[in-house]
Amino acid sequence: MDAGIGIRAEAAARAGVLDGPVTFSRPHRHDVIISAATLALGLLLWVFGVHSNGGRQFFPAWAALVPLLVLAALELTRRTHPNVNLAVGTLAVVADQFTVGNLGSVLMFTDLMYAAVVYGPPAMARRLPVTTGLITVGVTVTAVAWLRTPQSVLIGVITGIVSFGPALTGATVRNQREAAEAARLRAEQTALLAEMDRAQAVVAERARMARELHDMVANHLSAIAIHSTAALSIDSARTSREALGVIRENSVQGLAEMRRLIGLLRDAGAEQEAVAVPSLDGLDSLLAQARTNGSASGLEFVLHDGRPPGEVLPAPVELAAYRIVQESLTNAIKHAVPGTVTVRVGRSDGLLTVDVDSPYGERPGPRAPGSGSGLVGMRERTELLGGEFRAAAEGATWRVRAVLPAEEKAGRA
Repeated sequence: MDAGIGIRAEAAARAGVLDGPVTFSRPHRHDVIISAATLALGLLLWVFGVHSNGGRQFFPAWAALVPLLVLAALELTRRTHPNVNLAVGTLAVVADQFTVGNLGSVLMFTDLMYAAVVYGPPAMARRLPVTTGLITVGVTVTAVAWLRTPQSVLIGVITGIVSFGPALTGATVRNQREAAEAARLRAEQTALLAEMDRAQAVVAERARMARELHDMVANHLSAIAIHSTAALSIDSARTSREALGVIRENSVQGLAEMRRLIGLLRDAGAEQEAVAVPSLDGLDSLLAQARTNGSASGLEFVLHDGRPPGEVLPAPVELAAYRIVQESLTNAIKHAVPGTVTVRVGRSDGLLTVDVDSPYGERPGPRAPGSGSGLVGMRERTELLGGEFRAAAEGATWRVRAVLPAEEKAGRA
């Protein structure tokens, strides 16, 4: 969000350069060069007596220097005050026509016309090409109708060169600059959106990794915690030996799961063996492991698999259902009172249902601490597939129920 605001602020600042006057503390270096060069050219022409209006002598020859100096001063602020400069410059070039004339004055006026379109307000940039075009046509028609000579057309041509040509050139340059600026802003916005998508993908991948890590390792660590607590609490060699056996088995299995997760995170090479994804076909072995881990807690585990034989489910649904059962069994070993834990899996009307019922109440003896992240992970897995999840106590039973879409579209989600 902050990056988007920054880009919009920068865009507004850059748009101000194109849409209106910009204030500089001193004249731009290029403007100083243009002013000095054109002024030097005008003075050189005046010294050598090269005048653009040789036949008109309304004022002394030196009077042509006044419009020249005024226009040279206006050139210094051609970027910062284009609209005022154009108005004053127009008066100066008109006044130049009543003197012997100077080509330098005419050249500076054409540059002021160009600068007014490029650096002036948008409304001025739109109006000037049209206005100067109409003025050129009007002057040409008037000159031809009044003088009725072929040379009268040159008056219109010169008017177009001095006014319409610079305005049209300035409009072309401004449009190209605005198009380039718009393209740059679009590129920055596209890069920002791509970065946001990348960040969201990283967050989603981290959440997925956290769920996988929790579901794969939490049940083993919970069993290790419970049996180690039992071994420390009960002064019996047999109990300690059985507890150490369960601890060793869960340690080995936990290490194997960790290696499998690390293999999933690494870049798969061409010769790397594919890593198997858990599926519902492994529920029997999952419950067998739960019986071993939960025997000290007085728990029995029963599986009712109501799925049609040989049915294939989308891989994300298989994995989510397997992890939900695994986490539910882990929670039962950690928190359930002695009794029977029942796992039911069924398929009907395009939905896969997973129910895990465990005895609920105050549990005596050692128990592993819980953080609640297991329930969060199960809910996230279900919602990512567009399913429904519920976990709550119903009387003396803690029920976990997940309903997952079992159609192929869930596999593409």
